[in-house]
Amino acid sequence: MTDTHKTVTYTAAGGVVIDESGSQALLLIRPSRDEVRLPKGHLELNEGMAKAALRETQEETGYGDLAIIADLGEQLITFFLDGRRVERTEHYFLMQMRTRRRVERPHADEQQFFTVWVPWDAVEENLTFEAEREWARRAREAWEHIK
Repeated sequence: MTDTHKTVTYTAAGGVVIDESGSQALLLIRPSRDEVRLPKGHLELNEGMAKAALRETQEETGYGDLAIIADLGEQLITFFLDGRRVERTEHYFLMQMRTRRRVERPHADEQQFFTVWVPWDAVEENLTFEAEREWARRAREAWEHIK
């Protein structure tokens, strides 16, 4: 039974990461849940959207030399988890890798992800959730205007 009186709300920030040439995007594979995702996570206290997006993307992917090249905006995602309604405001940025230099992931739980580079034409079909497919569409459109 769902308790509709308990709604959890929070804000998350993340990135659609493209390689140096802009021809591929970086996806996260989470085998334990059979999911393919984009990197994102919670904002920390007094942390801005861009800073949170860069931090979370670095933590989840292991890539640290990233530059934000476009703000993709935000969207409200609503779902149910453990009998509670969750309302998550997501804010994403298009990020481009400057170098493929890897950094150590600071938290053991970030090791749950494997990264894979995928050509633009295969990104949407590989993502598990529609909300993240929308981020991929926005990112590709932004990239087309930038390049």
